[in-house]
Amino acid sequence: MDSMTSKGGARRQFLRNGAAMAVLLAGWSNATRATAAQLRDTTLRVGTYKGGDSYYFNEAGVADIPYKTAVAEFSGGNLIVEAMSSGSLDFGGMSEIPPIFAAASAAPLKVIAVLRGDVNNQVVLVPKNSTITDPAQFKGKRIGYVRSTTSHYFLIQLLKENGLTFKDIQPVALPPQDGLAAFKSGQVDAWVIYGLVVEFAKSQGARVLRTAKGYLSGNYVISASTQAIADPLKHQAVGDYLQRVSKVYDWMNNNPEKWAAKSGQIAGVPAQFFLNQVKNRSEPYKLIPVDDAAIKSQQKVADVFADAGLLGRRVDVRPIWDHSFAKYLT
Repeated sequence: MDSMTSKGGARRQFLRNGAAMAVLLAGWSNATRATAAQLRDTTLRVGTYKGGDSYYFNEAGVADIPYKTAVAEFSGGNLIVEAMSSGSLDFGGMSEIPPIFAAASAAPLKVIAVLRGDVNNQVVLVPKNSTITDPAQFKGKRIGYVRSTTSHYFLIQLLKENGLTFKDIQPVALPPQDGLAAFKSGQVDAWVIYGLVVEFAKSQGARVLRTAKGYLSGNYVISASTQAIADPLKHQAVGDYLQRVSKVYDWMNNNPEKWAAKSGQIAGVPAQFFLNQVKNRSEPYKLIPVDDAAIKSQQKVADVFADAGLLGRRVDVRPIWDHSFAKYLT
């Protein structure tokens, strides 16, 4: 969780917020001043990940937030959705998959923006001495994956493309760190995985059999609770926070070495791991408004999961998308 670690830090944050509010108040009407004062007392509860965008607000020049934030870290987008569904979060990012399960259970959240990004960091790995050269050889093999994630969807599509189903393999569902241990010890023959653990495995000799380019959309999404969206002050704070996150990704794209250096320090790994991701990425990250293409993409994923029996019923995803924040990103 991002937090002030000292009284001095808290005071500096208060002064920065106060300065930002003073700029906003200058020249405003009394009614607008009152709204700004109310916004200053509003707390936006944000879900993120270790090393996520909130770590780089200072570098991107967007740390002067004119309202309060409570930032909590999670290990997966599904956990952010759970926290949002329980009413303990207002804002958070994830892949396009967790909101599908939220829609199936009528959870109180909406998708409000799309983060276009890399799919080449989502891969199929095999051990360096593996004889597997094509996913068509997966039949009868132990294949690791992460349940109900982009990894799961990627595997379903790979199998389908090669005339296979889950019944033709020995599926091994494991979270990423457990999957890495299983992969290193030879307990799986191939591993469908994403993120930093890919660089760990590659550094120890793992071979990339496929990337997810052509299989995944590259759409990651930003969601907000329906309660936050309905609250005029929180709605304004969410829109403002979106703009700040957008500038953070612009900074990351324009400063890969600085981003990699700090990311390496945060994660305790070589900065080169992150530079490798930049070098191999399918496209730079960019925050964009909700559009029909993104909705259709998520609907395709929902239909695949429904056909695979992972959803209790077929889900129409369109009602979970909210267009009201487009003005902040155009």
